[in-house]
Amino acid sequence: MKILFSPSEAKKKGGESEFEFNFLFPHLNKKRKEVVDKYNDFIKTALKEELEKLFGVKEVEEFLGDIYSKKTFPAIKRYSGVAYDYLDFDSLGENAKNYIYKNVIIFSNLFGPISAGDFIPEYKLKQGEKIGDFEPWKFYKKHFSKALDEYLENEDILDLRAGFYSKFYSPKKEVFTFKFLKNKKVVSHFAKAYRGIILREVAKRKVDTIDELLKLEIENLQIKEIIESKKKKEIICEIKE
Repeated sequence: MKILFSPSEAKKKGGESEFEFNFLFPHLNKKRKEVVDKYNDFIKTALKEELEKLFGVKEVEEFLGDIYSKKTFPAIKRYSGVAYDYLDFDSLGENAKNYIYKNVIIFSNLFGPISAGDFIPEYKLKQGEKIGDFEPWKFYKKHFSKALDEYLENEDILDLRAGFYSKFYSPKKEVFTFKFLKNKKVVSHFAKAYRGIILREVAKRKVDTIDELLKLEIENLQIKEIIESKKKKEIICEIKE
């Protein structure tokens, strides 16, 4: 089973390795580098107002500099938003960590679809923001969808991405997703947390199939129903806490 996961705008600082352009789908690294080069060139020449828009913050200085000179962490350790806090990757055992490295694809706003174990530097790019007039998600969808289709062809797919990241890639085959309800109302903040919790529990138990996933018992979550639509089965869960 492969798991599609969102990045986060919050990221850990620092790094442990030099930047190397070595990512999932190495035959497409030249295409990926086009995007990173556009970003790198843009932040070197853009006005402060343009950088504020690109980064989504007023204080831009800490995010400047040549991205290729920055130290890197594995992607799963670089991101630090709500879902990643609840995943708590560092506290997992080695088998669970290796499961995540092997099976999780993160859809980075800058680097596109990458393996959880791919090393990336700190960067800042607001979700849905263009680099000048360039739209990274459209580029990645155009050039990476075929490789993703082939990679996922014989896999069950659990899609834990936030809605925006479907713009990067729409699987051709059936996927399973989750929707979270509390007091019969759809929740968003809790959804981020529970995506991290679900990934943690899936990794701890090294879940290989959707059948195994549906048998998984997760504290404070109860599966109410599964709604089927074209190429998607939505697992509706009630948060009991």
